[in-house]
Amino acid sequence: SADEDIKKPRKRNATICGYPLSIFFIIVNEFCERFSYYGMRTVLVLYFKYFLLWDEDFATTIYHTFVALCYLTPILGAIVADSWLGKFKTIVYLSIVYAIGQVVMAVSAISDITDTDKNGTPDNMTFHIALSMLGLILIALGTGGIKPCVSAFGGDQFQDHQEKQRSTFFSIFYLSINAGSLISTLTTPMLRAHKCGQTQQDCYPLAFGVPAALMVVALIVFIIGSPMYTKNPPEGNIMVKFGKCVGFAVKNRFRHRSSQYPKREHWMDWAEEKYDKLLIAQVKMVLKVLFLYIPLPMFWALFDQQGSRWTFQATTMNGNFVSTVNPILILILVPVMDSVVYPLISKCFNFTPLKRMTVGMFFAALAFVAAALVQIQIDKTLPDFPSSTQGQVKFINMVNSKLEIQADNHKINLGASEDYLTFNNKFFLFLGPKQNHSVTLDNGTRNTIAITEGSQLEYEKFNDITSKPEKGANAIRFLNGFGSFLNITVRDEVFNFTSNMSQYLNISQGNAKFIIKDNNGNVCDYTQELGFGSSYTLIIPPTFRFGDAVTLMDMEPNSFHMAWQIPQYFLMTSGEVVFSVTGLEFSYSQAPSNMKAVLQAGWLLTVAVGNIIVLIVAEAAKLPDQWAEYILFASLLVLVCIIFAIMGYFYTYIDPAKIEAQFAEMDPEKKEKMKNLEMPRKGSVEGHKEERRSSDSSCDDEETRQTKI
Repeated sequence: SADEDIKKPRKRNATICGYPLSIFFIIVNEFCERFSYYGMRTVLVLYFKYFLLWDEDFATTIYHTFVALCYLTPILGAIVADSWLGKFKTIVYLSIVYAIGQVVMAVSAISDITDTDKNGTPDNMTFHIALSMLGLILIALGTGGIKPCVSAFGGDQFQDHQEKQRSTFFSIFYLSINAGSLISTLTTPMLRAHKCGQTQQDCYPLAFGVPAALMVVALIVFIIGSPMYTKNPPEGNIMVKFGKCVGFAVKNRFRHRSSQYPKREHWMDWAEEKYDKLLIAQVKMVLKVLFLYIPLPMFWALFDQQGSRWTFQATTMNGNFVSTVNPILILILVPVMDSVVYPLISKCFNFTPLKRMTVGMFFAALAFVAAALVQIQIDKTLPDFPSSTQGQVKFINMVNSKLEIQADNHKINLGASEDYLTFNNKFFLFLGPKQNHSVTLDNGTRNTIAITEGSQLEYEKFNDITSKPEKGANAIRFLNGFGSFLNITVRDEVFNFTSNMSQYLNISQGNAKFIIKDNNGNVCDYTQELGFGSSYTLIIPPTFRFGDAVTLMDMEPNSFHMAWQIPQYFLMTSGEVVFSVTGLEFSYSQAPSNMKAVLQAGWLLTVAVGNIIVLIVAEAAKLPDQWAEYILFASLLVLVCIIFAIMGYFYTYIDPAKIEAQFAEMDPEKKEKMKNLEMPRKGSVEGHKEERRSSDSSCDDEETRQTKI
């Protein structure tokens, strides 16, 4: 058979401090894999926007589609592992797919492959997009497929007498998840900030390449441990059996929908013709919990926007990136909640799991209200860009005398104008007696008009940028009115021009030293402190005598500091800890002993659906202001939170073990089956989990301490 080459479970004597040596390979594998996944995901939307040049809405759409796919594929991985290949082979094969996907992503980010003219932009963007999409699909298949297998495979390595060690393993396992996430979110943005390639741009190949290398390391480490592993053969997937039972009940009820057939107490009772009552009772318990899952995707719809909308929000703020706040807060808040907050609250009233989850959802809604307040403050600092039916213009006096001009009804005593004036398409510019110029502005553009002196006063119009400089850089350009050749050097970039306006140069934050030279060897050093996201026109006027140049600000730097994002991250992380950890614990406590995998699959499915909701709401709402979209999501979650609270109020907690025991007493023939359920044979995933819970009630908490699922 296909399973003949799979090794039978057998005892392994190689241990360290009472732990199987094999689990250390599994823990290192998980750390490297989570580093790989979260490291790549940290800079993914920035890659979409700044490398593939997608707008924020489309980048957000693709990002959440990818995350949704990552949480849909675990169902496929669980079925393949339990019904066909077994956990070990599933992990190995899908890890190979995973590693290939990461390598493909790293290659897709190398602009030099198609950048033949060496201008910093790929000449064949379709090639890079195709590679990126292929890489993301392979990564989603890999990370999702191995997700339900690795922790369960680790549990398979312990024997019956190693119950305490198994419990500790799960704590260390989930600690490795958060450690991998934390370190990767700290290091990957720094890797991206390096300059590489012919044009020295942000190094996305390195930012994706390091996670790819870690995934290869994860695969190699896992394979090295192969001789030490306990490898159990596939025993059939309970999710398949669950689905068949539900499907048969639905079809049987539909066939007997006529009023001549007597009604049954529960619609799942229509499966009794084919399935035993114990299985039907277990399915009922699972469906009862799955019904409570219906409102949960809305929480994940808000939670996963940390990696998309909140990341874009940070790019318009002053300071360094704060995506690391979430994993740091998780490591702090999980023990604080368990050891301090929950015990204090429980002394006042019964803080049930469903009440905790409701509070977690409310925290997430508050986080988006905080994000909206931050966005409103950011919007106040942004320039007033022209509408789609208007144009804007500012004036620069390059004449060696005082100048008064009139542009329609605007009168200006002109030096260098700081303010943009708005006109509808065309206006008349009066430079002096009998000097009347008709100026046309393209819709939605910003322009600079330089007034120069020749035989008479003339003007020249230049297009300005109409958006904040990307990546927190500063857009600097030079207007040479000196009338002769000038050489300008800034941060190793050299400009040579005789007149007119230069192209924009993106310069990073910090002190920028401009060295201005002419053909006669005269040199002027000019230093300016640059923030994040500003735009300047550096004017060299006709009166320039190698003193100070004139700096005209076109766009103010970002002034609202990124630290103001910390409250929203704190609220969201608090909501995650209260909601996610409690939700997993609740699901396990309310699920039958042999169907906990079904609940895990259902839980992961809520994450996928949540990311799909982001796509639907963002596309359907089309709100003009980002803060309004944040408020919309917060309002939807509050509404869902109220619905969930009502559902929780009417929910009756059950003890699955007692219900299963009752069926065993009612039907003596089921006693053997119940015996197997209560004392699972070594090697069964569900058995390991149930053994741990029956022998140590605190182990439920340990196993479900996974916040980065």
